[in-house]
Amino acid sequence: MSTEQIFEMIMGLAGGLGLFLFGMKLMSESIERFAGDKLRKILEFFTKNKFMGLIVGIVFTGIVQSSSACTVMVVSFVNSGLMNLYQAVGVIFGANIGTTVTSLLVSFNLSKYAPMFLLLGVIIIMFFKKQTLVKFGDVLVGFGVLFLGLSLMSGSMDTLKQSPVIENIFASLTNPLLAVLVGFLVTAVIQSSSVTVSIVLLLAQQGLLNLPICMFIILGCNMGSCVTALIASLAGMKDAKRAAMIHFLFNLVGSTVVFIILMFAGEWVVNIVMNVAGGDPGRFVAFSHTTIKIFQVIILFPFSSLLVKATYLLIPGDEKKVGYHDAHQLQFIGDKVVFNPATAVVEVVNEIERMASLASDNLNRAMNALVTLDEDDINEVNAVEENINFLNKSITNYLVKINQSTLPIEDLKSLGGLFHVVNDIERIGDHAKNIADSAVLRKERNIKFSDESFNELREMMELINENVHLCIEVFAHHKEEHLARIEELEDRVDLMERQVQQAHIDRLKRNECTPDAGMLFSDIVSGLERVSDHAVNIAYSMVKENTTV
Repeated sequence: MSTEQIFEMIMGLAGGLGLFLFGMKLMSESIERFAGDKLRKILEFFTKNKFMGLIVGIVFTGIVQSSSACTVMVVSFVNSGLMNLYQAVGVIFGANIGTTVTSLLVSFNLSKYAPMFLLLGVIIIMFFKKQTLVKFGDVLVGFGVLFLGLSLMSGSMDTLKQSPVIENIFASLTNPLLAVLVGFLVTAVIQSSSVTVSIVLLLAQQGLLNLPICMFIILGCNMGSCVTALIASLAGMKDAKRAAMIHFLFNLVGSTVVFIILMFAGEWVVNIVMNVAGGDPGRFVAFSHTTIKIFQVIILFPFSSLLVKATYLLIPGDEKKVGYHDAHQLQFIGDKVVFNPATAVVEVVNEIERMASLASDNLNRAMNALVTLDEDDINEVNAVEENINFLNKSITNYLVKINQSTLPIEDLKSLGGLFHVVNDIERIGDHAKNIADSAVLRKERNIKFSDESFNELREMMELINENVHLCIEVFAHHKEEHLARIEELEDRVDLMERQVQQAHIDRLKRNECTPDAGMLFSDIVSGLERVSDHAVNIAYSMVKENTTV
């Protein structure tokens, strides 16, 4: 083989691998943007037991073509409390089977159709403006580029057979442990078992790798695929680390069992799989990959709870949860949460709900301070208001950041509403601060409120508390059945504000109230009515676009 031929072969392999990796990334991310919100809802709804989680994990990963994306999404759900580890284990098991879809597609030699997929995708991207269609076009382009890369690699590998030196290098790979190590290292570097198995498949098709050794390389690929999730979990909370550890233990234990079987009955296993593959070496590799994963799930699924318990032994202790009143800390977003575009909006909604609870509690604390003039309550209101301002800035910055990432289309549409919600909650916090300032003024000037005025404020607060609670439920948990009650409460608050203001004027006319007390009381009542308005804005932010009160 000449130097020029070697150079062309290396360039062909490098270019083909680059196209394959880019196509895989583009296809995976485009699918997440095209249907990520729907897949997330399916994942959230159908994972109440481990068996359903297994099925959903297979389907989800088969569609997205990335077990890492599925695992990271599961970690996000665990972090936010939407799923526990015992529910997550089924999805992780299913993801391991779903990830074999890529190699199955590669084995059926779809490369000849790649130009058609590529052309169709480009036409959709160029001539359609609807974002959903454009993202579908991206999926087709990714699919086409992926198989063009495979075709280029396959063509370059034809040249490999012409070199006795290279053929001898591959033929010398007979040590099972070395084969496992090669599979592990290559997958750990590329960070995709699908890519590594596809390369092994092409080498097998060219006759450069013995079939038994391919199975050992696949075992190494399985364990190497865990590196991505393990690295991603390092910055996360303990449950994130445990979810990644479940993935690793599944592949470690399962691969060890299969390794032992292959050492004693490898020839028998190879013959069975080869017969199913119809004598095609490429399909043999793909079918081996799928068969190994299914076998691992069958033998380990009954012991899945033990795997979860093992992660608590390997990663002991409880995570210190950020409480509602922990100052200047984020709980659901930030550096300690593994970022995934498909769950980013779920996480930020949880953080906003936490911020809303802080503001609601602070409003009640401020009203209590107005009555009791308690210095500690007043100081606490001011401290919590600083925390609310911190959350306002942090969440807004986070929304700007994720707006620049590959979010699902439906999630992108909701970002504008989320910006408004954060602003409305911050305004509720400001009203609480204003009431606390009124308490200070009342104390300093010895301003007296009548029992009648306190009763009016108490009745108004009862309506507002109910309304704020229901509005947060609609926003965070899509409880749209509350909307009728919210509108009724808003009307009652508006009516009561007018009645209370008129009663206050009547007291002024009868000299039952001082001008200072009257001005203070009027400002508080107006502020409370505005709190109700902000709450209604929060409820409708994710229901009707640009709805305001």
